[in-house]
Amino acid sequence: MGTIPGEPRDRRHAAGLLGLAFGLVVAVAAVSVSAEGAAPDGAAIIAHGVGTAPACATCHGAAGQGNPAIGAPALAGDGAAYLRAQLRHFAAGTRINPIMQPIAHALTPAEQAAVAASFAAMPAPVPHPVAAAANPLGARLARRGSWAIGLPGCEQCHGPDGIGVAPHFPHLAGLTAKYIAAQLAAFRAGTRPGGPQGLMARVANKLTPPERAAIAAYFGAESGPAEKKP
Repeated sequence: MGTIPGEPRDRRHAAGLLGLAFGLVVAVAAVSVSAEGAAPDGAAIIAHGVGTAPACATCHGAAGQGNPAIGAPALAGDGAAYLRAQLRHFAAGTRINPIMQPIAHALTPAEQAAVAASFAAMPAPVPHPVAAAANPLGARLARRGSWAIGLPGCEQCHGPDGIGVAPHFPHLAGLTAKYIAAQLAAFRAGTRPGGPQGLMARVANKLTPPERAAIAAYFGAESGPAEKKP
């Protein structure tokens, strides 16, 4: 540090110490901001996990394609807001699932948001042709609903052929009939929150058991080889 001719030695020494201390404070603050401000890597969490949370890909697949054999649904292409809400519900225990609850709870809100955004950015499954002739009840309820009892068609919220409508309505195309039936039962039992304005809870409670089975079979018939939209 340069000196000013005639400046007292003690004053120059104190100024030098003050400058050094200020520099150290700035450096420590910069490191702290850098460490705390780093956004979680959703793709890395999906591939490798973080902390006590295992890799999401273990069950849901590296491409978010799901694993029907173990009941893990495809998540690719669903809205980030929808996926983030589900992780919050699992973490809070308002959506009951013994596997997902501790995993979601192990993620910070920022990590939940990062994982949701990464799955949302993945190419969504291509819907397979629906065999409406083989399941007329399921096709009618999925496409038109039943206005006599105030029941909208599934596709009015979940999109044509159940392709999903972001940000809040997930895809149904390609999910298994067993998984869809289980979710309708969960909505009906209150072990899964009913979605925007509680809509799904009301829908599930309007449906009879044969109607729920028909809808599940209708969309479940679309399951097939994992295909992705370009």
